[in-house]
Amino acid sequence: MTGTLESTIALPDGYRLNDVLTFHSRDTESVAEQVTAGRLRKAVVLAGAPVLLDIAFAGAVARCTAQVNGAATEALRATIDDALLNVLGLRIDPQPFAAMVAGDALFGPLARRQPGLRIVQSATVFEALTWAIIGQQINLAFAIALRRTFIQLADIRHSSGLWCYPDAAGAAKLDLDTLLSRKFSRAKAETLLRFARMVDNGELDLMVSARNPIDAISNALLAVKGIGPWTVNYGLLRGYGYADCSLHGDVAIRAALQALLGEDSKPDMRRTEQFLQRYAPHRTMAAAHLWASLSPKGDGNG
Repeated sequence: MTGTLESTIALPDGYRLNDVLTFHSRDTESVAEQVTAGRLRKAVVLAGAPVLLDIAFAGAVARCTAQVNGAATEALRATIDDALLNVLGLRIDPQPFAAMVAGDALFGPLARRQPGLRIVQSATVFEALTWAIIGQQINLAFAIALRRTFIQLADIRHSSGLWCYPDAAGAAKLDLDTLLSRKFSRAKAETLLRFARMVDNGELDLMVSARNPIDAISNALLAVKGIGPWTVNYGLLRGYGYADCSLHGDVAIRAALQALLGEDSKPDMRRTEQFLQRYAPHRTMAAAHLWASLSPKGDGNG
């Protein structure tokens, strides 16, 4: 059984489509995402169902078709709508930060240089956090290759032919020895499986609610062996679209700050954290502009 859900999303003035397409086209082999001019197709497991998000950009709107391997229920629509807001980078409004730093000697010029810069997210919180675990302490090219391996090993295919980024249930079935044989370090593989299995069995709840606010989720994640503050903050940024993540542990953030301050060495994490604190509650956008300052494309996709 297959089904379809359609929606149209209005895009804000100054929407930076190229940033969105660049973020989702980082894997040049396109196993789970396909990007062409004006179109994005991404396969992901949502609420247990393989779903293809097919987004066509036409002027100031995004026309979205969700092709579901299964029943396209209205209950699934809310999950799909959340995923669409994430992949389109529509969670965080960049204007409050731009207004905050308008007169700032350091960030003011950065914000004016990249008006409308947004944080593009992973489709789901689980995807964001597993991507953060995969990317710990390795270069981007190797992280992308491991992510591709992870997706293919989970082996959940959409009827379109694309592999789906797995959910916790799909990832929890992976085998440690198989991951080790495919260039995952033992620590990374164990953390990835530990996290997936804790989410799958209900031990770790990633759903924000009145009983389970972001702070509680952050603390629960930090209690998982192998997950540290950088992984949590990156997951909050790319998964939840949390507006006040402090990425002081990110090497690229510290390098960008060094260049911004015109200093001879990178500031340490403590000093970076203190510096970024000035821009609360908009530290996520501060990170985006620091990443963009290092990127030839200026897209903030750290």
